[in-house]
Amino acid sequence: MRKMDYQNVKGTQDYLPDTEVLRRGIRRTIEDVFIQYGCRPLETPILNYKGLLASKYGGGAEILEEMYTLTDRGERDLALRYDLTIPFAKVVAMNPSIRMPFKRYEIGKVFRDGPIKTGRLREFTQCDVDIVGIESQIAEAELMMMALDAFRKLDLKVSIHYNNRKLLTGMLEFFGTTDEKINKVILILDKLDKIGLEAVSAELAEQGLQPATIKYINRFLTDADNTRLGYFAPLAERNEQVKQGLAELKELESYLEFLGVDDRCTFNPFLARGLEIYTGTVYEIFLSDESIKSSIGSGGRYDNAIGGLIGTNGSYSTVGISLGLDVIYTALLPLKGKIVENPDVDFYVIPINTEKHALLVARQLRNKGYKVECELGKKRLGKALDKANKEKFRNVIIVGEDEVKNDQIKIKDMFSGEERMDSFSFNEN
Repeated sequence: MRKMDYQNVKGTQDYLPDTEVLRRGIRRTIEDVFIQYGCRPLETPILNYKGLLASKYGGGAEILEEMYTLTDRGERDLALRYDLTIPFAKVVAMNPSIRMPFKRYEIGKVFRDGPIKTGRLREFTQCDVDIVGIESQIAEAELMMMALDAFRKLDLKVSIHYNNRKLLTGMLEFFGTTDEKINKVILILDKLDKIGLEAVSAELAEQGLQPATIKYINRFLTDADNTRLGYFAPLAERNEQVKQGLAELKELESYLEFLGVDDRCTFNPFLARGLEIYTGTVYEIFLSDESIKSSIGSGGRYDNAIGGLIGTNGSYSTVGISLGLDVIYTALLPLKGKIVENPDVDFYVIPINTEKHALLVARQLRNKGYKVECELGKKRLGKALDKANKEKFRNVIIVGEDEVKNDQIKIKDMFSGEERMDSFSFNEN
């Protein structure tokens, strides 16, 4: 019989225990911060109707090209979720009794048949928080502060780049960009940092824009003063979108300055977040050391999605942020060797011909709330201690026949080498 050639589907990956321990630690840290900020948990299906994910309130043309689609036995058109945002909007649309403001978090896998790059496979995990029911920029400030706290606890230095889609759309309107071209131009501008000014100008020309419009856009892109909000003030009187976007940016900056986090948050007038869903503030999070060039988190305001799904076209003030667990793991991987203690095991119990007694010790410790691994493989003491060193178990409990006779257990600190004997009554259990 021919042996099968087993391999993972391209863009997917197995995570063995050593790797998964680190990933779970990252997830717990992020989830703890979400809970600390008053976010409530939510879980949505991976499988959705294609019509929901493909609606005009979804991710837009570029993401739809990467969407995994399938049909079930009833020949219904289905798709795997490509993010957690639209499933969340669906939940709010289906449950009008939800009390506002509503702040939820969800951590789950999403799927995109797109290019594979550092920290991004085709099956990956997003950590999302979204807030519905807050018009003020205080919601954006809360989410940006929350992200900074999460990365501080992960010991990663980051900076947040932010912009406002109203401001950017208004500028393009003022430069003479037609309505049907604005989203495409925004997608091109979103690539400025990746492909450079010359390539952006070439792509703009391919869109059939008027030469004067391209000239104005290029001047805007190269103006040394364009990162100062005052630069946009004269245009605010001539374009309503610029006026609204500028007001929102000023409000956001007032929060960031008051909270003392403005030094880690940078206004970027060309940041677009390519998704068509966004209606206001947008932001992306980058590693300060640029060891990974792509963003490790992103988000923004999307006020039209929920109303659009309900069919009222009403505005539901909604803003969200998403942190990429996989790319964060990739960033922390070089630091893996610095983790000096396994966070998932408080005690490792080693029996020496005393398996039943070792299980008794493990049970009592677990009843007290400790995380305990009991050696079940009948390893010799030397091999078991080698395992403790490799797995970074700090506290080892040795249960030998002499210890049982004397109602004692031996506790060894694998980091310092110190040993002590503690009392343990084997006869009273």
